[in-house]
Amino acid sequence: MLYEITNLIKTYNDRTVLELRSLLIEKGRIISLLGPNGAGKTTLLEILAFLLVPTSGEIRFRNEDIDFTSSPDRFRLRKKIVLVQQQPIMFTSTVFRNVEFPMKTRGIPGPERKRAVKKILGLVGMESYMTSEAQNLSGGETQRVAIAQALACSPDAILLDEPMSGVDVENRTVIERIIREINQKKGISVIFSTHDTVLASRISDKTIFLENGKKTKAINENIFGGYIEIDDNGNKYCTVMPGLKFPVQTEQSGRIKISISPTALKIKKYGKVTPPPGLSKGRLIQIADEQEYVRAQVDTGVLLGVLIPKETYKDMKFCVGEEVYIACPPEGIMILQ
Repeated sequence: MLYEITNLIKTYNDRTVLELRSLLIEKGRIISLLGPNGAGKTTLLEILAFLLVPTSGEIRFRNEDIDFTSSPDRFRLRKKIVLVQQQPIMFTSTVFRNVEFPMKTRGIPGPERKRAVKKILGLVGMESYMTSEAQNLSGGETQRVAIAQALACSPDAILLDEPMSGVDVENRTVIERIIREINQKKGISVIFSTHDTVLASRISDKTIFLENGKKTKAINENIFGGYIEIDDNGNKYCTVMPGLKFPVQTEQSGRIKISISPTALKIKKYGKVTPPPGLSKGRLIQIADEQEYVRAQVDTGVLLGVLIPKETYKDMKFCVGEEVYIACPPEGIMILQ
């Protein structure tokens, strides 16, 4: 086991930002932390990187009890874990010098450093940028060099905070490939945070869902703003956009924010009739495996993530590109504000 977490709490000024009763993270795997802003993803990554001291609780790393009050202990462990921040900062120097720096501080001889940097930059597809000034790189290129810096530390695990934030499509594809390769070819554990449910399901072995600092069962995603409408029968709906509305149970009126459970959403075969209230039309654009579920992405004008039990999916016979109806019962919708 890479991490074993028990009763972990982190507070700031009496405000609890992270509260995890129990969490196990296996070594040698790709783990995604999925949740909205403020869910506690970055705080958890900083604690796992031994950069932030929890308020209370226990953490074991590779079967070792961690004493966060011991600065030498934390400093020793930081050599085994590297956190790549959401917006990495490069030294005002070349790409080569930036990647070489961690090895230089560890006393690795110059010729060995040069060979290692060339090999690492080749892995992240940045070998041709060795002499380029790092501060002139694009967001995606900077992220790739930051991952190369992390690899230069020869860590047990690499933690990535929103690695696709501000990254163009071409570099996203490359970074996905890099994450897979450093895990599969080098055996390095990878933990990354993201808002992207499709990315999480596509490349991670396990997804940990966080909401308000707590672990949840994947219920708080599909978060949208909308406004309350009442039909002639007094039924309330949240209209997200024209043609997309969901039945809700609330005393609120006006604008609200909702979270739609991906396991409560239902996909139905498209029929050539006007859908009744609460049933909206969309197009199935992606299907991916996610542990005991199949994750479907449906474009209804906004993207909806749907989790379908694998046993149920076997009989559905859906195809990517197919038009479908999508619906959700009121109990599958949480009113956030």
